Amino acid sequence: MTEADLYENVRQKLSIGAFSTPKHEKIIDLMKVFWNDEAIKILSHFPKSGKVISIKELVEKTGIPKTEIKPILKNLVKRHTIAKIGTKYGLVPLLPGVFEGYFIAKTDTKENLEKAAVLYRFLIKNLSSLTQQTEEARSILERSGFTSPLLPYEAQERLIKIDETMDIEQKVISKELVKDMIDKNEMFGVLTCPCRLIGEMSGEPCEVAPAEMGCFVVGIVAQMAVQAGFARPLTKEEAIDYIKKTEEAGLVHTIMGASKDQVFSICNCCKCHCGALLPTSKTKFELKFISQSNFAPKRDAELCILCEKCVDMCPMEAISHPSGEDELIYNLNLCIGCGVCAANCPENAISMVKVRDVPTRALESIQQEKGEISFAELFQAIIAGG
Repeated sequence: MTEADLYENVRQKLSIGAFSTPKHEKIIDLMKVFWNDEAIKILSHFPKSGKVISIKELVEKTGIPKTEIKPILKNLVKRHTIAKIGTKYGLVPLLPGVFEGYFIAKTDTKENLEKAAVLYRFLIKNLSSLTQQTEEARSILERSGFTSPLLPYEAQERLIKIDETMDIEQKVISKELVKDMIDKNEMFGVLTCPCRLIGEMSGEPCEVAPAEMGCFVVGIVAQMAVQAGFARPLTKEEAIDYIKKTEEAGLVHTIMGASKDQVFSICNCCKCHCGALLPTSKTKFELKFISQSNFAPKRDAELCILCEKCVDMCPMEAISHPSGEDELIYNLNLCIGCGVCAANCPENAISMVKVRDVPTRALESIQQEKGEISFAELFQAIIAGG
């Protein structure tokens, strides 16, 4: 195969479940930053994402001695561009997947990091034209709910209202609240936001928040991230203060990792740089990388002074104020139920009402083909970097 054929062969394998890698020359340029000619020849013998392969199998398929293959794979794992699970190796989609591991660890050269930042920024900004999301992919993400928002820190005490007229279970599950992450844990950490980091590295910094106001992790995940040098530690008091600052900035708490019982990691997302929120907002849900929470805003007309702060801060541009009117219009088809409007209303005129009862699920709930490793396990492996 020619060099072009090798890269295209590997690109087609960078997909699992709802996550795929679009065909574009910029994607091939990005792959060349990660994998040189020597590496791509080996990776062309890898199975698709979700399957793994041993060094012994690669020696048989490529004819390259183990002494040559092993250091090449070790380097790729160290740079977080392939996953190592046990003694075997696997491909991971470029976004999400390699993107997070590569820019959280930042173990590659400065030149490569800068090249990759520019290319990833292009990819995220243009996902709406590069990606055709199938109904099956949308359904997988909706069923998994792993990118649904968590409500702000003071939601339970200050923001949530019960609507007795709604024919749904009105109990608020603690897992729907970012406060639950802090209440249930003693270890906390903050990782640099890779989405805003590539904006800064490519000359397009976020005007909402800096990259250092990034992902929030708790429990064993925080402990591992801090020990690996990926995260800065926080005390419980610092964690509460940090979360409140992200909310004041207008960032959305989006589930990144969860177990059956609790959420252990979230992204704090802006609509201008986030790889999930930007295409979702830009396409008005034609691309659905963010799921709706179980809540929607409700305005108290007596308290509202029509200051339009909620209009300005809504990440989905779902709130409008028609000229000359005394009403705000909420487009609940676009609203993701993040609570940014309610948390930042200076008059406490917006509450969050439970309007549906869809359970929050774990990343592990994304279905996979028989014999495949789950995306959750792949994602964890690419972050860990062996």
